[in-house]
Amino acid sequence: MPLLNDARTAIKLARNLYTSRQNRKRVAVRVDEQPPLPAKSVKIAVYFADTKVNLYQIRQWYEPLAELAKTHSVAIIARSPGTALALMDESPVPVVYLRKIVELEDFVAAQDIRIVFYVNQNAKNFQMFRYGRMWHVFINHGESDKMYMTTNQFKAYDFSLIAGEAARDRLRRKLWDFDLDRRTIMIGRPQTDHLAGALPWTPDERMVVLYSPTWEGDRGAAAYGSVPTHGEALVGSLLSTGRHRVIYRPHPRTGVIDPATRTANRNIIASIAAANAADPQARHLYDDGGQLGWQVAAADVAITDVSAMVYDRLATGKPLIVTRPVSPDADIDEDGYLGQADWLYADTAGDIVTLADRVLVDEEAQSRLRYWVERHFGDTTPGASTRRFHAAVDQLLAEWDRNAELHANDVDEAEVDPFESDSDDDED
Repeated sequence: MPLLNDARTAIKLARNLYTSRQNRKRVAVRVDEQPPLPAKSVKIAVYFADTKVNLYQIRQWYEPLAELAKTHSVAIIARSPGTALALMDESPVPVVYLRKIVELEDFVAAQDIRIVFYVNQNAKNFQMFRYGRMWHVFINHGESDKMYMTTNQFKAYDFSLIAGEAARDRLRRKLWDFDLDRRTIMIGRPQTDHLAGALPWTPDERMVVLYSPTWEGDRGAAAYGSVPTHGEALVGSLLSTGRHRVIYRPHPRTGVIDPATRTANRNIIASIAAANAADPQARHLYDDGGQLGWQVAAADVAITDVSAMVYDRLATGKPLIVTRPVSPDADIDEDGYLGQADWLYADTAGDIVTLADRVLVDEEAQSRLRYWVERHFGDTTPGASTRRFHAAVDQLLAEWDRNAELHANDVDEAEVDPFESDSDDDED
């Protein structure tokens, strides 16, 4: 068995290396086809060193970045060739592919970067952190009560753009000696200003239920995924009523580690196909598309796991149900919204119809929801979060100008990157 595992690993590595090299050739062609960005034109960069599997993290920022680009020059820096190809196809702002450290250095030298945004905690972020005369700003890829939201890595950034008071309270409870008032800026959730999208059906009397679970996680404390524990039962119940329309949107990483999760995911997808075949008017949807927004806004009721999806939905102010993790090791912060959420337990997942009906009309549940919307996001009227995001950018640019003037006569010494590496790309 060890020899077989070694052989499989070797084959996988060889396949990844081949794919990476082919992608590098393709991205080189794309780069040659597009004109280079003018010198000193980029003032705001989004640094994304990850592979394609985590593209969902930056996709959430496409629309806010496009809006920001109307007044400030923005570009995305990609370090993986497969990721760069996808971004070049999708991104509403320019994309530059910089695989090698020397290429990154040349780009920084040629541009006038003052703010760098980061949507995740990839270790390669530290290759960009070496540059001191720009603000390194964590914007994350969602608001949630996961343990990820209180990591000590927040201290590595000059500033963090956070959703609201709940996020600030969360960081205050968890992090020692962290200057929250100076280093965090509350902006709400600008993505919610861009939730519009064409429905793939004509609205009718059916209740639309979004089930958007997270993946299984890579450790017990992050085992929030509900696909194998709740998913089949709740989807099966909703499909059987004839009065519901299900949108099933699993996390892109669903089933990458756990075989039971992978099997349950396939079963749910198959059950949706079978239900549509039996009743074409039902228009149930298995959704694995790149665009997220209309699904959150269109659903009458949303069912999510403990994840950022809870807060994407919360920002709409519409009914929400959260699955209770089965794992006793799952880290659940119930000091915030989760302490008063409408929970769906695994042993009652088959009774989801009753709970979905209740949260639609329960005045107490709706009152709690309004309170937590305000607590997490502040003003959620259309356009408010976008204005706060732009105000935060203007504040950071003004602070950059102030520091640039203060240090105008400093000598710029050569920098050495302890993490420098021009090795082959990670798996694409």
